[in-house]
Amino acid sequence: AIRLGIFISTLIIATILVFQLAWLKKVYRFEEKEFDHSVLKAIRGLYEDLDVSSYNSSHLNELIEKPAQHLYLAHINLPVNPDTLSSYLQYELEDFDIFTNCQLAIYNHAGKKYTYSDLLTSAGAKESVNKPPVLFNRDYDYIALNFPNRRQYILSQMNFWIISSAVLLIVLLLFGASLYYFYRQKFLNETQKDFIHNFTHEFKTPVAVISLAADVLKDSAIATRPEKLSTYAGIVENQAHYLHNQIDKLLQFAYTESGQLHLDKKEVDIHTLVKEAVHNLGPLISEKKARLEYDLRAAPSLLVADRDYLLIVITNLLDNAIKYAREPVILISTVNTVRNLVLSVKDNGIGIEQHEVKKLFRKFYRVRRGDTYTTKGFGIGLSFVKKILDAHGGKIKIDTKPGEGSTFIMEIPVH
Repeated sequence: AIRLGIFISTLIIATILVFQLAWLKKVYRFEEKEFDHSVLKAIRGLYEDLDVSSYNSSHLNELIEKPAQHLYLAHINLPVNPDTLSSYLQYELEDFDIFTNCQLAIYNHAGKKYTYSDLLTSAGAKESVNKPPVLFNRDYDYIALNFPNRRQYILSQMNFWIISSAVLLIVLLLFGASLYYFYRQKFLNETQKDFIHNFTHEFKTPVAVISLAADVLKDSAIATRPEKLSTYAGIVENQAHYLHNQIDKLLQFAYTESGQLHLDKKEVDIHTLVKEAVHNLGPLISEKKARLEYDLRAAPSLLVADRDYLLIVITNLLDNAIKYAREPVILISTVNTVRNLVLSVKDNGIGIEQHEVKKLFRKFYRVRRGDTYTTKGFGIGLSFVKKILDAHGGKIKIDTKPGEGSTFIMEIPVH
C-alpha cells in the first residue's frame, strides 16, 4: 500500500511538473504576442506623430514586416530627420511599456544600405553595442527596429510566474523526498524490530536450556550419576558454543559494517579450507545427521585470498545447506576456469522462490513461510558472504528450485 501510494504520488508530482512547464511555455508565448502588439502600437504612434508613411488603420500590417523574432521592418517615406525619428520612437516605445534596448536603422533602397543607425537605450536595460541590424534588401525605404535583448526582457516580465513555479517545484521535490524518507524510515524501523525479534528468539532458547541444565547440575545427587552429569555438561557446552558462534557472527558483521574490509591476502588451499569448515561444523553435522559428498576437481586448488574471511564464506554456505534440509545431503564441488576458482555447495533443502533470490543478500533479510521463518538466524550470513566476495573481486550466484534444493556457486579470481 505504501509503495502504491508513493508511486501514485510520484505520478501526480510528475504530471503537475509537466503541466507547469507547459503552462510556463504558454505564458511565454503570450508575452511574446504582447511584445509584438506593443511594438506595432509604437510604430503606429510614430506614423501618427510624423508624416513618414501613407498609414491608415486598415493596412498597418501591410507596412510592417517581421523577418526575425527580434527584428521589425516598417515602411517610411524618405527624407526624414533622423534625430526627430529617434526622439519620437523612444517616446512611443516607453509609452507602450517597452523598456529594453532598441537598435534603430534607416534603410535607403536606392543605395541599398543603411544611411543612419542609433541605439535607443532604456532605463534599467543592459548595455548593448551600437551596431546596425542585419541588412535586408527591399524595394522600398524602411526603418529597422532590432531588440537584441527581447528574450531576456520577456523572461523578466515573467519573473513572478518563474519564481512561483520554482517554489512549487522545490515544494514538490521536498514532498517527494519526504515520502522517500518516510518509506526509508519505515523500512529501517521494520528491519530494526525484525532484528530485535530474531535476536531475542535466537538467544532466549539457549539461555533457557543453560538455566535448566544449571538447575540440574546444582542438585547434589547429580554427583552420584556421572552419565547424567556428562550429558548436562555437554548440553551447557553445546549451547554455550552456539551462543559464542552467534555472537562472533554479530561482531564480525558489525566490524565489517564500520568500514571497508582489510584483507590479508596470502596463498591458500581451497580444499584445506573446506575440510576446516566441515570440522568446525562437526556438532551441527552430527545433530542433523548430514551426509557430505565431495567432487573436488580443482587442480591446482590454490588461490590468493584472505584465509580467515574465505573460511567464513565457506562455513556460512555449508551452515545454510545443513540448516535448510531435514535430512541433508550436500555436494561440495570445486573446479577451475580460466581466471577463477569455483566452489559450489549443492543441497537438497526446501529451495527458494525466484522472487526471493535477489533479496537473500540484503542485511537482516530472511525467507519466510507464511508468518514464520524457515530456520533460525539473524539474516546476516549471506550479506556478509557477498561483502567478502566483493572485496576479493569475486561473485556468488544461486541456482535454486522450490522443493528441490539450491546450489550456491562462488567464484573467486585465482590472483
